[in-house]
Amino acid sequence: MELQNLIGCATTTMHGAEARKESRGAHAHEDYPDRDDVDWMKHTAAYFDTEKGTTEIKYRPVHNYTLDEEECATVPPFARVY
Repeated sequence: MELQNLIGCATTTMHGAEARKESRGAHAHEDYPDRDDVDWMKHTAAYFDTEKGTTEIKYRPVHNYTLDEEECATVPPFARVY
């Protein structure tokens, strides 16, 4: 059971990373060394079908606001420099 869970997690991580054509933070991609906010400012959602052994990748937009601006101000995205 634990191995099945680990395989699903590893597969979704691998497919999600392979689909992203940029580098962002710790998710570095040698073929795409730069960050691309125009095309990739979105969340990756990966779904693993245990019966078929397949992974489906979907995306949802990033919300650039907080629920309560007075309590927590919005922090604009910026490139990390190491």
